[in-house]
Amino acid sequence: MNIRAFSHLGNQALLRRLAEELAHQHVSTATLLALIAEVDERLLYLPAGYPSMYSYCVHELHLTREAALKRIHAARAARQFEGVLDAVAEGRVHLSGVVMLAPKLTPENAGELLAAATHKTKAEIELLLAERFPQPDLPTRMEALAPPLTLGGDHADVQEQSKSHAPGRVESPAPWPKVAPLSAEHYALQVTIRRGTHDKLRYVQALLGHAVPSADLAEVLDRTLDAAIVQLEKRKFAATSRPRPQRCSSSPRHIPASVKRTVWERDGGQCSFVGEAGNRCPARTRMEFDHVDPVARRGEATVEGIRLRCRAHNQYEAECVFGAGFMSDKRAEAAAARARAAEARGRKQATEAEARSQAAAERARAEAAEQDPERSVVPWLLQLRVRMDDARRAAAYCESIPDAPLEQRVMMALGYLASSRGRVVKPVGTAA
Repeated sequence: MNIRAFSHLGNQALLRRLAEELAHQHVSTATLLALIAEVDERLLYLPAGYPSMYSYCVHELHLTREAALKRIHAARAARQFEGVLDAVAEGRVHLSGVVMLAPKLTPENAGELLAAATHKTKAEIELLLAERFPQPDLPTRMEALAPPLTLGGDHADVQEQSKSHAPGRVESPAPWPKVAPLSAEHYALQVTIRRGTHDKLRYVQALLGHAVPSADLAEVLDRTLDAAIVQLEKRKFAATSRPRPQRCSSSPRHIPASVKRTVWERDGGQCSFVGEAGNRCPARTRMEFDHVDPVARRGEATVEGIRLRCRAHNQYEAECVFGAGFMSDKRAEAAAARARAAEARGRKQATEAEARSQAAAERARAEAAEQDPERSVVPWLLQLRVRMDDARRAAAYCESIPDAPLEQRVMMALGYLASSRGRVVKPVGTAA
């Protein structure tokens, strides 16, 4: 389009045309949000060969990372709350404003909050939210922060980000670490690390002192990643340079290590799902070994019968085979089972904590009794050459009559030690 296409218009006509185009853009933006929301709700990115709506927007619709995130968040807010699309279509609230408002919107306040944000700038909306939803004052303090390591830039890898953009979330995107190319062979990395991570990094530098005398951070990271890759590959798909004979398993879901290694190499560590238009899913994280023929239909764990799938496409395939309702019920059952297991663990931990508390209280009472010469039977039993552990057991038994005279408690302790309820105790120094 020619940049001078409107040079013939007069001033007023030019301004009117600009306002008209902007109004059309507002309507187009609202329409785009409605379409994104519907595609997201139907999970249509899965049959197209993408693991998330974010991945679809970046690779299929060719939006930038920022544009994709902003539109996805705004679309999900529009699907949850009436009035968002109208506010955008009428140009009353811009996309950034919708993203800022979304975490605070509720069915009760959505209309009023959108109206209050009409034609406000980002700074004004920030002030509006601060007034409506005040935060506590920050404490006055000064603390040292570990300086960011400058080793690489903006890493917009779709596979790494897809898991953070599951349908149904409406939240503001957080800042990401940056990985950026500097040349064909070099990248810059910038990331903030915790104190513990910093200490680990320095420790690794020390351990590699002979191999990397300069303590060059780039070389240290490279060697550390090499070591981590070996361990992670071994855990993920049983990678090894010396494979051992496999033991047979009676479980139909068991996948032999040799099959995992071959399938991982064959599929290149990438989801093997191919979309309707021939697009292969780009996901390389959260990979799962999936049976081509489901185990429920006697699928076998052979190289030909196993494939790599990302979690999203693994679940999508299961829904295609067994139906969305069936899989939804199964997931609900699994979630309920996990909740029951967590509740049982909580009860067990509470019981164990209570038992430890009671034991500690009993020990404290016994120690207090030992230190009270007017109540404790332990010193008297020790004078009779009874072993300390037996004396303490007998003293704990005597706690059932805490108000009895000391003589009676001593007699009861001796009776306990001599009775069938306790073992007969030999005095110290006598033959067993």
